[in-house]
Amino acid sequence: MPALPPDAHIGEVSLTVSDLEQSRAFYTDVLGFTEHERASGRSDLGPRDGRVLIRLGEHRGARPRVRRSSGLFHFAILVPDRAALGRSLRRLAARHWPLTGASDHLVSEALYMDDPDGLGIEIYRDRPRSEWTRDAGQVVMATDPLDLDGVAREAGAERPWSGLEAGTTVGHVHLHVPDLDDAERLYCDEVGFAATLRRYPGALFVAAGDYHHHLGLNVWAGRGAPPPEPGTVGLDSFTIEASGLSPRHLLDDTTRVRVTCRPTG
Repeated sequence: MPALPPDAHIGEVSLTVSDLEQSRAFYTDVLGFTEHERASGRSDLGPRDGRVLIRLGEHRGARPRVRRSSGLFHFAILVPDRAALGRSLRRLAARHWPLTGASDHLVSEALYMDDPDGLGIEIYRDRPRSEWTRDAGQVVMATDPLDLDGVAREAGAERPWSGLEAGTTVGHVHLHVPDLDDAERLYCDEVGFAATLRRYPGALFVAAGDYHHHLGLNVWAGRGAPPPEPGTVGLDSFTIEASGLSPRHLLDDTTRVRVTCRPTG
């Protein structure tokens, strides 16, 4: 399979939730998305002046995902700069929504939380690529403590909250998988990503265009972890978009996640 074009990126994610009204309230009021379209059992969300990034589909009463199963670890919302990250941090604090983590990854600064169904979310900002370092062809990343005070006090973070900015995107998706070799064959050999980091224990990071990662893949739920059971909350699908990309659909049957490749525009 040829490599993905260098402008390849994650376009949108589709999630199964147990209570649409509860989830919609969280994603709009706490995270700052705007509802772009609504239909029976569905809500499409994005920044106020941007595209749809998240599609929520209700399966009323859907069960929580079993902990030691494959599927979504988290999906990541990429904000344009550190001030935007600071505004999101301040909003989470104002709404008393708990963080599950906060890390400096060297290439980025990240906040972690769960949605009302326990689905993992990362909100992050990238450092300029000129500040990234590589060692033997691999991007250098870490999981260091984040300077939360510095992020909250970044110039511009004090601006009144008006939701997510138009430049917000889905930066990456991170999956629990049962086997890293099988996942690499699918996402690198078949889809066209390239491995960017192999040094995290039990994890592999892959990307297009020398990005640090568009997909994280890990076996932290256990090697051989089974796919999520039908009727559970979680990630249903995500899209990969790039100029000149031929439309095609794949199923990662080890995670029950559908992957759609399509051209931008």
